[in-house]
Amino acid sequence: MNTFRFNPSRLAMTGLVASAVVLAGCADMSERQKGTATGAGIGAVAGAAISSMTGGKAGTGAVAGGAVGAVVGNIWSKRQEERRQAMEQATRGTGVEVSRTSDNQLKLNIPSEVSFDTNSAAIKPQMRSVLDPFAASLRDDPSVRIDIVGHTDSTGSDAINNPLSVDRAQSVRDYLAARGVSPSRINVEGKGSYQPIADNSSESGRAKNRRVEIYIAERA
Repeated sequence: MNTFRFNPSRLAMTGLVASAVVLAGCADMSERQKGTATGAGIGAVAGAAISSMTGGKAGTGAVAGGAVGAVVGNIWSKRQEERRQAMEQATRGTGVEVSRTSDNQLKLNIPSEVSFDTNSAAIKPQMRSVLDPFAASLRDDPSVRIDIVGHTDSTGSDAINNPLSVDRAQSVRDYLAARGVSPSRINVEGKGSYQPIADNSSESGRAKNRRVEIYIAERA
């Protein structure tokens, strides 16, 4: 017959993890606070597991791991949140969308009204006002990785759209590199017309699909 044994260390660990999960889901918390809570929960699980496997006290390991996880989450979230706020301010009123992805990358979605004319990979003047402060924020931060993805609408053939989407991404990379961002930290990719975000049957939809997306992630 199975018997229940009260384990205060396990209870402490479970409570800490549950608290971190609940806190991370609070709607009125800042991105930095959510990162701290999530980091604490992850660190608690890792700390408890390591402590248990090495014969230590799981509860103590959970607390220690939670503290470390909170610090790590806090530092990352603070940096990314500062970038997000700075880019939101710099792009206000331009139509550029600034967001945080589910895998904790900072994403800039730059539509054709700001980025490129039809069938062109030449950066518009409006886009320079977006990329200049962006480059300044990344120039002296070697911890970040940048992915630039070009897209087109469905007008024209793949033979035209596929290389055009790559050329647009490369134009953004070259612009950032000319302003001091190391090109070795930048990856470029073209998706042609294969990842639309709007209906290509309308001009407004095609305009949304002609875009460049920039993703910023911190290295572990």
